Parts: sequence; structure tokens; C-alpha cells
Amino acid sequence: MANGNANNTADIGFEQQIWAAADILRGNMDAAEYKHVVLGLIFLKYISDKFEERYQELLADDDDVEDKDAYAEVNVFFVPPSARWNVISEAAHKPEIGTVIDDAMRAIEKENKRLKDILPKNYARDELDKRRLGNVVDLFTNIQMIEHGDSKDILGRAYEYCLSKFAEQEGKRAGEFYTPSCVVRTLVEVLKPFKGRVYDPCCGSGGMYVQSARFVENHSGNISSLSIYGQDSNPTTRKMALMNLAIRGIEADLGGYNADTFHNDLHKTLKADFILANPPFNLSDWNDGSLNEDLRWKYGLPPAGNANFAWLQHMISHLAPNGKIGMVLANGSLSSQSGGEGDIRRKIVENDLVEGIIAMPTQLFYTTQIPVSLWFISRCKAQKGKTLFIDARKMGTMVSRRLREMTTEDIAKIAATFEAFDSGTLDDSKGFCAAVTTAEIAKQDYILTPGRYVGIEEQEDDGEPFEEKMARLTGELSEMFKRSHELEDEIRKRLGAIGFDI
Repeated sequence: MANGNANNTADIGFEQQIWAAADILRGNMDAAEYKHVVLGLIFLKYISDKFEERYQELLADDDDVEDKDAYAEVNVFFVPPSARWNVISEAAHKPEIGTVIDDAMRAIEKENKRLKDILPKNYARDELDKRRLGNVVDLFTNIQMIEHGDSKDILGRAYEYCLSKFAEQEGKRAGEFYTPSCVVRTLVEVLKPFKGRVYDPCCGSGGMYVQSARFVENHSGNISSLSIYGQDSNPTTRKMALMNLAIRGIEADLGGYNADTFHNDLHKTLKADFILANPPFNLSDWNDGSLNEDLRWKYGLPPAGNANFAWLQHMISHLAPNGKIGMVLANGSLSSQSGGEGDIRRKIVENDLVEGIIAMPTQLFYTTQIPVSLWFISRCKAQKGKTLFIDARKMGTMVSRRLREMTTEDIAKIAATFEAFDSGTLDDSKGFCAAVTTAEIAKQDYILTPGRYVGIEEQEDDGEPFEEKMARLTGELSEMFKRSHELEDEIRKRLGAIGFDI
């Protein structure tokens, strides 16, 4: 989604073509259902284009075009003859188009073990309008994905753009698979995951991994220096993540199946260098009592009615000695005292783990209006005994009536503030940021709301003498009072005329 402009979604053309094609399929289908149909087609068309590009290279060099190793060595998936796009496009307006696509998906999985049991194979079902499906295949046939700049990034952008559009349509349900790109980028730009093990215990569609890999590439690094780990409890969401990673050439260990992180941790022995996560906000009923004695609750048993501090402690338990966490939490976690949460938060602060807290603007999420903060946890803080607080609530730009995005400039400013804090060169900025000692946090009863520490931004003096300003303002107020009385009298008259007295 992000493209480096202040208005991050303003400069999208190719992605909109893809979405327009995809939206033809909708008909009477629920967004949650046709999401997988659309994303699967994007994936199929992309790997077909990449295969064809490599095929033509081999043909020009007089090499064996059916040698699977010749594709694998350049990280291109081998597409068997029955699954190639020309076969699909020729069947676009035949009744069996759904079956042809399903068979193609199966054939590709069979030839590429990394894709086993990942691709959607439900195109033949009766609910999917075959005429519309054929029309979409026609549109995709006319789009050459490899001709739009860097092909992996283009497809990734199209994939992310469609994910965001589905998130918009699905509302609250979208929280299972989608974290806004600008939120992920903020986490990544602060954490700077150049190399090591990256872990997300509730990975959704894999946005945290994608942005981490993009960060490395943008800083002239090699994504093979990252090892990716994670899991998700939703089977279809997990498949979306694996597809999202596969098209970018990122290998990941997401466990062998979908699983609940609290009850079935698929990476029990993992110690991660970077943990990035957007866990479900205020998740209730996460513990039926069977987890009460779990060793992860080093700082206290989280309340069964809210998993916020269960997620936080789970991640802390997976941190390497120099590891760092960047995670999204509902603002209630900053100040709540119920269910022992206040004591858990106090112990985490006293253990000098909280490196920084950012209060984020509202309206960043399609899925909720709950205000959120970003927590940064570090096992080895550069500034011992201090925590950075940032109030970013005024940042961001409205890109629609309902949605705000953090701009590239906003994210850069936040990242630079963390860098200055870590290097000991930060100057506090009233209303924006403050470096605060643990002793000061203790005086605030270990409440971590940034507004308590950064203060109120100083207002510029407009040059109008105080006496003159008060005379002007009280005069304006008097006029407003007078007008309000006139309106009251008018309302009374009109109500009286129809037999109602006040």
C-alpha cells in the first residue's frame, strides 16, 4: 500500500486495475469468501508470468525449458504445462473454467512443495459465477504483471492493496488478517530488523514479515539474513500469509498447521531477535484455567477477560538476550488496573523492559475505532532506566472520510526521535516527546499514557494584548448568547402554535 507519498494511497493505478477486475467476481458473495478467490487468481497469474519470462530466457539460450532446476535456481516456481496461463485463458468461457483453475492449483502444488496445501482450490463450486470468472480471467490475460517495474513489489503491492480493500469491506472481521501498512512500517522503522530471527505469534496475512523484508532491501541488505517464524489460529489466514511470502521469495516457518498461540505454541524454544505483532485487541475468554500455571506469566497471571498482557508476556518469553518487541495494543493497557493488569505493567516497567510508547492517531484501522498505542520492549535498552514517550495523535492524513494514514514523513520523524533517544541526544519536545525515568513513571502509578509525560504543546503568542483579546472574546460570546435566546423564543412560538408549551 505505501508508496512514499504523503498521501499513501493516492498514487495507485495498477493495483486499482487488479481490484476492478477482482470486484467483477463479487456478485452475491460475501467479501470474506471471494477474498481467497481473488488473491488466488492474482497469485496464479503472477507465477505464470514469472514462469513465462524465465521460459523465454531459457528458450533464447537454447536451454531445456522443462528443466525444473533452471527455474528453482532463480527462485521461480515451476508451472507444469496443464497449469500455464494460456491453458486457463483458452478455457475462460467454457463451463469447466472453475475446474481448469482448480486443477492448475493442484498441479502447481504438486510441483512446488513449498506451496503444498496453500493455494485455494474452490473455483469449481456452484456459488462462483463462471461467466464472471471467465471475464476476470480475460482481464488478467491482458495484464502483464512483470511489465510494471519490480515484479515482486508490484504483485506484493497489488496483493496488499486488495487485502486493504477487503479489510475495508469486511470491517471488524478484517482484524484477523490485516494491519494497516503505515502501522507496520512505523514498527519496522523503529525496530530496524536488519538480520536475525523475526517472529509474529499472530501473523495474519504476513504484513510484518513483508515490511521487515522490504526494510532490509531498502537499506541494501539481503532478505536471506532474516529468518521468519510465526503462526496463526485461522487456517485460511495462514494460507494467505504463506502465499504473500511465497510471491516475494521469503521462506517462513509458520508451523505445520494453524494453531492457537496460547494453547499450542508452535515455536516453544524460539528466542527471537525481533518480534512484531498486532494481536487481537482486548481478547476475552482466552484462558479456560488450563494456562494458569504457565511459565510465560513471569510478571503475573493475566485476567481471563483480557489477553493484552498475555500477548505481551508471551512475546517477552520469546525474546533473545538482545531482542526487541514492537507491538500494537489497545490504549486500555496503558492505564488499566483491573484483574492485576496494573501490577503486571508495574513489574515490566521495574524490570526496565519498556523502551518506548507511542500514542497513535485515531481512525488508522478499518476494523475498530479503539485508540491504540505502539509498545516497544527491549531486553538491552541503550538508555537504562528511561522510557521514551511519543504523542503522535495529531499525526497522519485523512485519505478518506473514515481512514487516516501515517505519512512517510510522520514515520521518519518517529524513527528519528527513537534514534536520538537511544544515542542520548534527544531534546524533549512539549506535546510530542519526552524521555522519562522509571522513578517519574512510578510517581504516576506506572501508568504509561504518553500525554501524562509529554505535556501540552506550547502555543505561539499571536501578539494580541490579553485585555484586548478578552474584550473581543467576551463581546463575541455575548452576541452568541443573545442569538441563542432569540432562537429559543422562536422555537417556543413554533411549538406553541401547534399546541405544545415548554
